[in-house]
Amino acid sequence: MFKKQLLIFSSVMLLLIITLAGCKSKYEKLKASNDNAKKYQEAVKLYNKKDYSKALGLFEDLVARYRGRTGYEDLYYYYAYTNYKLKDYTAARYHFKTFADTYPSSPRAEECRFIAAYCFYLDSPVFSLDQENTLKAIESLQLFINLYPKSDRVTEASKLIQNLRDKLEEKAYANAKLYLTIGDFQSSVIAFNNMLRDYPDTKYAEELEYLIVKGQYEYARVSNERKQEERFNQAITYADQFTEKYEGSKYLKAVANLKGDSEHGIIGAKRMLAEANLNPRLAAKMAKKDTTSTQPPSVKGRDNQKIPY
Repeated sequence: MFKKQLLIFSSVMLLLIITLAGCKSKYEKLKASNDNAKKYQEAVKLYNKKDYSKALGLFEDLVARYRGRTGYEDLYYYYAYTNYKLKDYTAARYHFKTFADTYPSSPRAEECRFIAAYCFYLDSPVFSLDQENTLKAIESLQLFINLYPKSDRVTEASKLIQNLRDKLEEKAYANAKLYLTIGDFQSSVIAFNNMLRDYPDTKYAEELEYLIVKGQYEYARVSNERKQEERFNQAITYADQFTEKYEGSKYLKAVANLKGDSEHGIIGAKRMLAEANLNPRLAAKMAKKDTTSTQPPSVKGRDNQKIPY
């Protein structure tokens, strides 16, 4: 009984292998043939069955053969979408853009121009990585809006652009805070101010203005005593501006403390300068202090590494 079942199972498996081999052989035979019409029909069938890998194999061969001939527009449209369905967005956006450039009067040109830009959007990485594709996506989507201002897709394109700008905002926010974390206080103040300039409606505005006060105070604190009064005064100015602008802020107490510490810092700096005038050794020691070029211990030895934008 067992031998009989084993024989039946073996026969079924052999039949299945033969069937599969026959199907593969049929596809490969068609792929190698010169019957372009049949090849195109089969490629479309495979596409509609969502067998995109096999469809792409046939479309790739046909694209090389059909170039400049009747029916190439339909073929190339399928070819672009097959790459898109396979999530090869780099190839897809190239072919969609090429389609739109080659057939600008085609009813499909608008769609292809949009999908090309959308492929850049899909290839936009998380905010912590390089944002080249994000910038290219914004550029492409804005070009679409400029070319087709009355398109039904304009609203969607605008939403996608806003999503991408939000990502760039997150990137700028993280980078600015990184300067503060590593102790590059002067750069942190510059970065926070730049972000407020570039993103005037940012949701981080209140926090950023508080961090400007903090960054400026820390910058003054580690500065050469001869420069501390000016830099502490700038921190006080930032603190006054914050207090006036954000009367109910949760950062008010911290800002008030930073202002008080800055005022005490000015007093201390003046005292040290007075002592230095009477003590040549202290004056020499103070002269060697140069905070604008000194890196914090955590990043020493990494001069060639830049904070990524």
